[in-house]
Amino acid sequence: MDFYCALGPEAARAGYRLEVFTSLGSTNDEAMSRIAAGDPGRLWIVAATQTRGRGRMGRVWVSPPGNLYASLLLIDPARPDRAAELGFVAGVALIDALRAITGDDRRIRLKWPNDALCDGAKLSGLLLEGASLRNGAFACVVGIGVNCRTSPTDAPYPTASLRGIGAALADRGTLFASLSDSFAHWLEIWVRGENFSAIRAAWLERAGGIGEIARVTRNGQILEGLFRGIDARGRMLLERGSGTMETIEAGDVAFGARNP
Repeated sequence: MDFYCALGPEAARAGYRLEVFTSLGSTNDEAMSRIAAGDPGRLWIVAATQTRGRGRMGRVWVSPPGNLYASLLLIDPARPDRAAELGFVAGVALIDALRAITGDDRRIRLKWPNDALCDGAKLSGLLLEGASLRNGAFACVVGIGVNCRTSPTDAPYPTASLRGIGAALADRGTLFASLSDSFAHWLEIWVRGENFSAIRAAWLERAGGIGEIARVTRNGQILEGLFRGIDARGRMLLERGSGTMETIEAGDVAFGARNP
């Protein structure tokens, strides 16, 4: 193993476990395989590299050495209808972990629903996957990739790395320890979906782009308006030119006026 990785003290006290690999196809795939094997959950899977890393909508997540690739397996974390809220829990936890190891760098903010950006450039990606268990419970895997040492140069959007923004000492092992603690903290506050209002408030405090022009691409259609935050279910609030408020459940978001 080419890097040291350990749980933070809060995560360890809360009973989380950790398995670290030199290389995996995908940390999410490994975590999903543990569901079928009957794993009890609260398990972090971390890999130094991935050969088949992926992001949302089946996109490839390039996974060179030096960055963080981690997935958290949770068994029955909430009712299935509240599971999507985990994306916001994860986003808040990640921002707090990133700020904790970068001297509280407030340039690092959330883009709906849970990407971490620095000055508009993407630092991380997050992928939620789930499965129903035979006993009727729900299992969820939260996959997180963070550009620590390098970031893609061929992405269709600006990217950034922790090293590139001046956080040279923010290595992936330190980041993971902070992330595992932060995640344990916010999961406890979330209370299995009973306290999403606290997560929503924390998310809005850490969000970027509020009040800015946003373009949302969904089902081949582009919607444009002012980003007004999120509603009580985490849906994006987009104020259209007519003054009407539209709620967005899913889509790709970009900020700034469209080129003429």
